[in-house]
Amino acid sequence: MNADTIRQMIEQGLPGARAQVQGDDGVHFEATVVSERFLGKLPLARHRMVYATLGDRMGGEIHALALKTLTPDEANA
Repeated sequence: MNADTIRQMIEQGLPGARAQVQGDDGVHFEATVVSERFLGKLPLARHRMVYATLGDRMGGEIHALALKTLTPDEANA
């Protein structure tokens, strides 16, 4: 698994989202995801939305994913 593949999966699963993903060891990653869909949602709900785009790869091919989830207004602040 690589960071670009994860970015693509997140952006396909959350249309309109922008994701930046980093991770050099192939199993531990960090991602910042900006999406209008996060508006009005608590952080846990936002994280679940992102995890849903990755399906069963979480806990398998992706051992750990540190997330920062923002609305566009939060990202621009």
